[in-house]
Amino acid sequence: MLTPEILKQQVATAALEYLLPRLSADNIIGIGTGSTANCFIDQLAQYKDRFAATVASSDASAARLSTLGIKVLELNEVSHLVAYVDGADETNPRLELIKGGGAALTREKIVAAAADEFICIADASKWVPVLGRFPLPVEVIPMASNYVARQINKLGGTPKLRAGVVTDNGNHIIDVYDLHIHEPKTLETQLNQIAGVVTNGLFALQGADVLFLAGNDGIKTFRASR
Repeated sequence: MLTPEILKQQVATAALEYLLPRLSADNIIGIGTGSTANCFIDQLAQYKDRFAATVASSDASAARLSTLGIKVLELNEVSHLVAYVDGADETNPRLELIKGGGAALTREKIVAAAADEFICIADASKWVPVLGRFPLPVEVIPMASNYVARQINKLGGTPKLRAGVVTDNGNHIIDVYDLHIHEPKTLETQLNQIAGVVTNGLFALQGADVLFLAGNDGIKTFRASR
């Protein structure tokens, strides 16, 4: 039985092997946030001469990249990202995701949208037939937290403010429990229309393009059919 850390290392390696042949010296890569993304960052460092720079989806990832000598730019400084590489808290077979366990969902969604390709890396425990076992993060403007929670209740979820967490954008996170998300695109839209919501952790309207999933039986590759 392989440990979660080994699986993360293996899936990071798989993503690198996929991405490196596609890179040229002027390419810029979007980089995600979290423990699996950190494994990718650490392995990417030995290839920093193969691309120009990165754009990070969180201050924590930017700091890790910089410490390893990898150039980090702001998204407003670049016009093109060849790819975005990040983990997920859940994925279904359509490569619709729940993300935001690390409270970086807004910047993750922005950087993913700016990239030509979203490469998701995860271990097999993240694969589910129906999203919602992992609580869905929603980033909210602080003054709207109670209002947003009441609206989430009306949609059938159980909201809980994530205590002591302030996002890189200065906002709060509400985690939504007790969801069985059979129509992720619909729920993503409904949540984003609530006044005070910055965005939510459903990546369904724009999910992953390719998923590398690590398990005890090796790496499986999935591609979105859209």
